[in-house]
Amino acid sequence: MKKVVALVAVLALALTAFVAVGLALQGSTSESPVVEPTPSPTTPPPAAVTEAPSPELEEIYSQRIDWQPCESNDDHDCGFLTVPVDYADPRGETVDLALLRVPAKGSRVGSLVVNPGGPGARGTTYAAAGAQVFREPLLDGFDIVGFDPRGVGASAPVDCLSDGKLDAYLAGDPTPDTALEVDYFEDSVLSFGPGCVAGSGPVVGHVTTTEAARDMDVLRAALGEEKLRYFGASYGTKLGATYAELFPDEVGRFVLDGAVDVSLDAKSLALEQATGFETALRAYVQNCLDSTDNCFLGDTVDEGMATISDLLDSIEEEPLPAGDRELTVGNAFYGVITPLYNRDYWFLLSTALASALEGKGSALMSLADAYASRNTDGSYADNSVEANYSINCLDDPSSVPFGQVPSLFPEFEEASPTFGRIFAWAMTTCRGIDVTSSEEPLTIRGAGAAPIVVLGTSRDPATPLKWAQALSAQLDSGVLVERDGDGHTAYNAGNACIDTLVEDYLLDGTVPPDGTSC
Repeated sequence: MKKVVALVAVLALALTAFVAVGLALQGSTSESPVVEPTPSPTTPPPAAVTEAPSPELEEIYSQRIDWQPCESNDDHDCGFLTVPVDYADPRGETVDLALLRVPAKGSRVGSLVVNPGGPGARGTTYAAAGAQVFREPLLDGFDIVGFDPRGVGASAPVDCLSDGKLDAYLAGDPTPDTALEVDYFEDSVLSFGPGCVAGSGPVVGHVTTTEAARDMDVLRAALGEEKLRYFGASYGTKLGATYAELFPDEVGRFVLDGAVDVSLDAKSLALEQATGFETALRAYVQNCLDSTDNCFLGDTVDEGMATISDLLDSIEEEPLPAGDRELTVGNAFYGVITPLYNRDYWFLLSTALASALEGKGSALMSLADAYASRNTDGSYADNSVEANYSINCLDDPSSVPFGQVPSLFPEFEEASPTFGRIFAWAMTTCRGIDVTSSEEPLTIRGAGAAPIVVLGTSRDPATPLKWAQALSAQLDSGVLVERDGDGHTAYNAGNACIDTLVEDYLLDGTVPPDGTSC
């Protein structure tokens, strides 16, 4: 989950390692000999592979992907997959999903479909950064295949706000105190959904996780795979679990990393995620104390947390200069949480906080921009914030009336003294949703599916370990593996035990013992 909230936003089951900065810095930790790649298959798959769930979908399921070298990198292949906008009307309007494949470098095992989470993160970007995200054993053995889910990236993207309005949305005060601030907050929330409908095509009402999971089965067939092999991170675990419920017989080797508890209601998810970010921030402060004789934040963890809280309060009162912009408390919140996704980026948080304490906001603003995929020219590299809202609120449109938010403060502040009120106000986000889903809610069990490996990390800020424990128990074939560590998600995070276990499972089918701790 890269995104926690889109300011006002419903909790975001954020991207695995915030793509704008993270994928560029998270290096592979393994090397292997260079070998000649094995070509991907081009012959038609057996009829059993392309068998459609219904006669109306036969044409959709029989398609083959016309892979062509990508314009940006001719070592990667790009293509499109055609799917129905509405699976209840499979012969109606269609949408093309953008695909990107990084061919296996060694002895090819098959295709590994990957999703980085969000919701709203681009799977094509994730696959293209495979050399930083995945280690050599997986890169050697698999075609890494990423797709932009419907409504995301280059797959009929939803568009809700102009770049300038999105700037204002992200900069807005996430904890309005005065009547004027509350009015502005309410207007911001209530205008988002109608903006999505006005700026998007018919897909805006069909971007649910269930529909994206149906798309993945069409992708499986188009890839010529009898079983789907899948690596999903953060929200991608919800997507994978949903697939397992809809298509248990087609589940191959599944790894769900940084798992989401799909049984929780919106309030419980928000409370537990607030706790996760509080825990991660305290771990960051403790590391500051442990790694230097004079931590700039204070002499104890509590002092350090108070320094950060006081800084946010002061920025709320008086924004900081940040080049030709100003750092508001909304921006500062994103700037603080973004580096918590990866321990390797904690030094960036220290640099930014130290600079902000000196009255300079540019470093925190850069981190906030990375969170939102904002370019230096003021444009946005993707529509992840808007897609995040659209998918989350279509999946679960429940929300809290604005006037009831203060009653949530005690419970949320107990969960997170630093961020509690932000998460409480975020419970109103979906009051602006302007479309309804045609999909019925699912109870996810994945009965009959092959073993599904579920990974959780002890101090994960965005997807707490207890969520992985819960999801592995909910899935009939769930296998829990726990990582003791910091940051969001477990694989390729410097833990050799986790890395070997994941690679042995995906490549050889070796299922780890349930409850393994690394």
